[in-house]
Amino acid sequence: MEYYLKCTLCGAEYDPKDVPYVCPKHGDEGILDTIYDYRKIAAATNPVAIGASRDFSIWRYADLLPLKDARRSAPPLQVGWTPLYRAMRLGESLGLSKLYLKDDGRNPTASFKDRASAVVVAKAQELGVEMITTASTGNAGAALAGLAAAAHMPAIIFVPETAPQAKVAQLLIFGSQVMLVKGSYDQAFDLCLAASKEFGWYCRNTGYNPYTVEGKKTAALEICEQLASVGATGRRLRVPQRSRSPLQKWEAPDRIFVSVGDGNIISGLWKGLRDLAALGWIDKMPKLMGIQAEGSAACYNAWKAGTDKITPVHAQTIADSIGADLPRDGTRAVRAVRETKGAYLTVSDDEILAAISELARGAAVFAEPAGAAAYAGLVKAVRRGMVGSDETVVCLITGNGLKDIPSAMKVAGEGRRIEPTLEAVKKAMPR
Repeated sequence: MEYYLKCTLCGAEYDPKDVPYVCPKHGDEGILDTIYDYRKIAAATNPVAIGASRDFSIWRYADLLPLKDARRSAPPLQVGWTPLYRAMRLGESLGLSKLYLKDDGRNPTASFKDRASAVVVAKAQELGVEMITTASTGNAGAALAGLAAAAHMPAIIFVPETAPQAKVAQLLIFGSQVMLVKGSYDQAFDLCLAASKEFGWYCRNTGYNPYTVEGKKTAALEICEQLASVGATGRRLRVPQRSRSPLQKWEAPDRIFVSVGDGNIISGLWKGLRDLAALGWIDKMPKLMGIQAEGSAACYNAWKAGTDKITPVHAQTIADSIGADLPRDGTRAVRAVRETKGAYLTVSDDEILAAISELARGAAVFAEPAGAAAYAGLVKAVRRGMVGSDETVVCLITGNGLKDIPSAMKVAGEGRRIEPTLEAVKKAMPR
């Protein structure tokens, strides 16, 4: 697929063969967008053709991705096409008639970040690079470690030494070299960047490598395709229904709630929606609702102040996956919300923990803190009267709760210890 790269700050255009990462005029802040020839995409594929595909992964959208031959270079793991659930009970409790949960904890390494890593690893394969690296709070690193292992590619991952052990275990079990940095995520990010430049490694870093957002946009494509296929049934969807006539267009929701840390996920959703709008495959642009932890709210602060200039904060939150002092894709993340007429909200750690329990007991979806933050934000938005009862709302759950068991145990409590007798069972039964 032919494309070029465009600076999000100055609009300068580049051939991807000449500029692999960021705009030379702006350094690391000059994030690049991938710009396609939509006429060529429309000539190559359409919703009917994609709907007929039996490839239930992100590669069903190969014609909308920046790869010469995605299916040839793609790591052999099923990434994407995660389930979209109609959350009836939760919807009723919030007064919402059409609430859906997109559970990306069902990806191979249990997080949304597999989408970005799959595309970046495929690009690395296409470029013939020998070593790939990234900095991460845990999920992006685990995703890269897993996808690199699938592609038999060596990887070096930089993470703060405070990263949850479950995430560190994933990095190690997949065979990556792990650098536990005695510092914050931002320090790990800068160190990874410096090392990649020094040693010539291919860098996946969020907000630096332009193809991470291309992987993340696939969630927006899935949401719109899956909503169109759900139709009137409102059931969970994995395979589009064949009984209905072919879908000439897809269906965009009214709002998408998503947690925001570095800003790359919400930027990816925005990019995917813009691609679909440019192709004429959707009729409206959803309002993007960015949810940040109160202790890591740099994007919220910028949006609230009416600017897209990001001022660093000292991030402190239980939701480690969205803890970032300086969101590396913050400018685009703020624009994504502002230009879709959405909003930013912040939620406390207590609200995040409560959301973990509500999602699990109301919809049987086990979310890590960062994933639950999106639902906590939805609850707050409903209470503030920001969401109409008849709106179609999608809440994106970005990671599985098994990533951070200590946080889950804070709200789950403990089981009752009893003697191995039937009498003990009777005494322990609720009255």
